[in-house]
Amino acid sequence: MMKAITKKDLIKKFQKNPERYWSVSLFNELGFKRKQCKNCGKFFWTLTDEETCSDSTCKPYEFIGNPLTKESMSYLETWNAIKKFFIKHGHTPLKRYPVICRWFPLYFTIAGIVDFYRKKDGELSFEFPANPSILAQPCLRFNDIENTGLNSKSYTSFLMIQQSSLYDGKEGYWKDECIRLDFELLTKVFGIKPEKITFIEDAWLGPEAFGSSLEYYVPGLELGNAVFTEFVGTPANYKEMKQKVIDMGGGLERFAWITQGTPTSYDVTFEPVLRFLRKQTGIKYDVDFFTRFAKLSGSLTLDEVKSMKRAKEDVARKLGVNVKVLEEKIKHLRALYAIADHSLTLAFAIADGGLPSNVAGGYNLRVILRRALSFIDDFGWNIDLTDVCGLHAKHLRPILPELSEHLDKIQEILDIERKKFNETKLRTRRIVETIIQKGEIVDEKKLVDLYDSEGITPELIKKYLPELKIPADFYAKVTEKHMKEKKLAFEKISIDVSNLPPTQLLVYEDQEKLEFQTRVLKMIEDKYVVLDKTYFYPEGGGQKSDVGFIGNFPVMDVQKVGNVILHRVLGKLKEGEMVNCRINKYRREILTKHHTATHIINTSARMILGDHVWQHSAEKTVEKARIDITHYESLSPEVVKRIEEKANEIVRKNLPVKIEMLKRGEAEKKYGFRIYQGGVIPSETLRIVSIGNIDHEACCGLHCKNTGEIEFIKILKTKRIQDGVDRIEFTVGPIALK
Repeated sequence: MMKAITKKDLIKKFQKNPERYWSVSLFNELGFKRKQCKNCGKFFWTLTDEETCSDSTCKPYEFIGNPLTKESMSYLETWNAIKKFFIKHGHTPLKRYPVICRWFPLYFTIAGIVDFYRKKDGELSFEFPANPSILAQPCLRFNDIENTGLNSKSYTSFLMIQQSSLYDGKEGYWKDECIRLDFELLTKVFGIKPEKITFIEDAWLGPEAFGSSLEYYVPGLELGNAVFTEFVGTPANYKEMKQKVIDMGGGLERFAWITQGTPTSYDVTFEPVLRFLRKQTGIKYDVDFFTRFAKLSGSLTLDEVKSMKRAKEDVARKLGVNVKVLEEKIKHLRALYAIADHSLTLAFAIADGGLPSNVAGGYNLRVILRRALSFIDDFGWNIDLTDVCGLHAKHLRPILPELSEHLDKIQEILDIERKKFNETKLRTRRIVETIIQKGEIVDEKKLVDLYDSEGITPELIKKYLPELKIPADFYAKVTEKHMKEKKLAFEKISIDVSNLPPTQLLVYEDQEKLEFQTRVLKMIEDKYVVLDKTYFYPEGGGQKSDVGFIGNFPVMDVQKVGNVILHRVLGKLKEGEMVNCRINKYRREILTKHHTATHIINTSARMILGDHVWQHSAEKTVEKARIDITHYESLSPEVVKRIEEKANEIVRKNLPVKIEMLKRGEAEKKYGFRIYQGGVIPSETLRIVSIGNIDHEACCGLHCKNTGEIEFIKILKTKRIQDGVDRIEFTVGPIALK
């Protein structure tokens, strides 16, 4: 089996031709020299005779107490200065995208460029609403939770300055202009001296595309990473992209930090929040010691050091103390910083429809929530996370007003999660006592199992087992397996249809046509028939397929594979013969009603419960339909009654059901990302189903012409199928009346 090519392998490959991948016109004009760092071995470009690069593992933060910029800026002032600069240079400012990623198979928006990721024919594509563009995108990452609050670089949420351009040789721009703009931003807008700026060679290796990149640093700190995405595929099998992508991501937190030179970036990012937290807790700390520690803390990053234990020992040695003393001196501030960070992440996620839970992306939200609550309880602080979220919303209102609009829902969900955590705390003592009685070893695997099965954090266990050693990467390990990329649904039938022409699928053109004549193109495995054209609806969007007859043979199932429709028949047909086809009318009508009613139940639940409700999955059969919705608690009989009443109110209003075909970007702009109720759609053109003005979804299912055709909706039962997901089973029309 061929060994996978790593990012390090890719960089080595590019380094055989550095002029091709990293040299830009600015370097030649100003006299930048390419060097190899004598400490870490990375190659970098500099105007000085320095022999080491500016990575934090090679150089301490030199700007703490000594800002490198011409003036001090607040967090919001920093963004306004950056936005103004890029607008001046022809960039269109964009509104931020949700942090819950509905348009691409990821749980969270982990980088600004993800805003423009789309799927097309199963492959990654880029779709830009404006070219070039600039925005501040909240991003969520959970790869270094343990060090969030410790090193000024680790955040679970941050605002990424996303500078983007799509370049095809005529429109947009490429490497030279990108680096020229970024260098001008640093030197002219922020007033950083050119000799303080270092460019380090790197590469970006995504699952489906890659390219070289230049990270730009001031002493000890990476400010931005300009990625030059020019290859699609993998390093082992790729092709050059016709439209190349400039993807520059910079941390707003870091830009603001270098203008003030505070001990940590958290002091700038969360300034009003931390002012409140310090007053509320009354914590005291050694200011001189913490400032000296802060200058060295950049080396404490999980993915940049081989051993976090040794990295901490090295920092402690430089400060003249042991690790135990170091941790004691910084623990209170570290906890406050983490609480400030985690509360903002939760506010972003909940505002955009995310819920803490024990599954998938919700797992990560619960991890940071319980970590924040553990800090509050351990130190006996009088802190309400809802109040902290409110302060974040007030601080960020000038650029992110939507946080303030969702404070009631944030409070409701956090209150419920606090109650669940308190129940877990009560169980912890009993569980730990049982473990001790059995003589079980509480190792790393046991800690992970206890968190997965019981929701018990290592910090809770340590209260009863003081000698417990918590692995530095514990939270990285417990979240990693829950953060795998979501996969798109695979076709149910694995048959090669590459040599067949696309089937004319005509059901969308005339949904009323139930009888038609066509030609048999192919008989596969004596059971699958491919027709020249068909009005049979293939299974999709949770809706079961049509059944009926082709000639005298029953059609039992219809599936779409690629662009070919396969009809499973009980009988053998001759290739080339003309056949009469009949579709079962009752099945078509009831499935159509069930599918439209699914949209109605979904929007009714959202109206009753709140905007956090999203479709998790759905199925429509002849007997009944069901929709699984995201919600933070089981549905009470009273709530179910209200959802059913709202759904039937929509039915009685006889609202029109409109179908329109829109380009994906146009649909997103017109209706927002709530169109992705059924998940990611790998198509440039979307079929949008609108029920009056109350619901708009991208959907390939069949629908009534108006809601009145449904007649009546009856919810049969509901149940909690997993943490954060409730199932609603229902039926319609004559079946419901029975």
